[in-house]
Amino acid sequence: MATCKYFTWAFMATIFGLLLGTWLGWHATGTLAGAAQILFICTVLAVLEISLSFDNAIVNAAKLKTMAPEWQHRFLTWGIVIAVFGMRIVFPLAIVAIAADIGPFAAIGLAIDQPGEYARIMNEAHVGIAAFGGTFLMMVGLSFFFDAEKDVHWIRWIETHLARIAGIKGVEVFIVLVIMVAFSRLLDAETATTFLHAAVYGLVTFLAVEILGSILDASQQALAGAARGGLGAFLYLEVLDASFSFDGVIGAFALSQNLFVIAIGLGIGAMYVRSMTIMLVEKGTLNEYRYLEHGAFWAILALAVIMYVQTLVHIPEVITGLFGAGLIGIAFWSSVRWKKMACRQDEAVVADVAD
Repeated sequence: MATCKYFTWAFMATIFGLLLGTWLGWHATGTLAGAAQILFICTVLAVLEISLSFDNAIVNAAKLKTMAPEWQHRFLTWGIVIAVFGMRIVFPLAIVAIAADIGPFAAIGLAIDQPGEYARIMNEAHVGIAAFGGTFLMMVGLSFFFDAEKDVHWIRWIETHLARIAGIKGVEVFIVLVIMVAFSRLLDAETATTFLHAAVYGLVTFLAVEILGSILDASQQALAGAARGGLGAFLYLEVLDASFSFDGVIGAFALSQNLFVIAIGLGIGAMYVRSMTIMLVEKGTLNEYRYLEHGAFWAILALAVIMYVQTLVHIPEVITGLFGAGLIGIAFWSSVRWKKMACRQDEAVVADVAD
């Protein structure tokens, strides 16, 4: 299957989304300049979302390849609906409704009639969102490296030591709790309380999803002989997708305060993440490139730390995206080098046998 065919739906979403964004700009301003401005913002938001989501696609693919085919299909259909409409529209509205203590319809009215106030409330909720998402992603990243059965290591001098101490129960939780407390001491008392509460919820959510996933998948296997990774893995991926989306959703308000423009731009990006995920699974790219998955999980840990640091200072989303993409790029280059070396060794062995 040609690579471009994987992106057919993403291309269609891009065309539809950019046309819709142009119409919104024209409807709101009545000028070509206004329409062009909204078109540009939607394009930038889509590129931003894609740059922030390389690691998301790789981790999704790594989890999906262990799931039963029917659950793969459900994640790639229902999951994209939840990702686009749930995280890009419902999630910001829910944050505003809770923070302002108003109903969901009032939050929609605020987004339409008072976008500046809507954006202000979202930005004020940034500390809690960053703490929750950063904690969840930190646990995701550490769980990959603290694995006693992991025998492939990219950054050997770190990953081998992490694998050796993986047998210590609760070591990931201990590390995350220490980092949480350390960061909270850098904040003022009121902000630190918000940070710690949200971070604890992020940790509890990760543990709850892991426990619930194990129970649900074990039940499915017992009742239906399902392949590993069903409803539990689906829930895990949905929460993971949400955690990846926090940074992009909050950062989008720096470019636009219009909820629908943000949803269009980030929704286009989400479609490309879906397409990349399908391509990685079907083409077996993770198996072909040995260290690509490692790069993605290092990028996750980097994103988690950046989300924590953003409670202290602002870090442009462009830097976050480039840093994560850079780690994955280096991992890809390392994988290519390893493949070449392995081929040379195989050729040398064949030559020795022939002699």
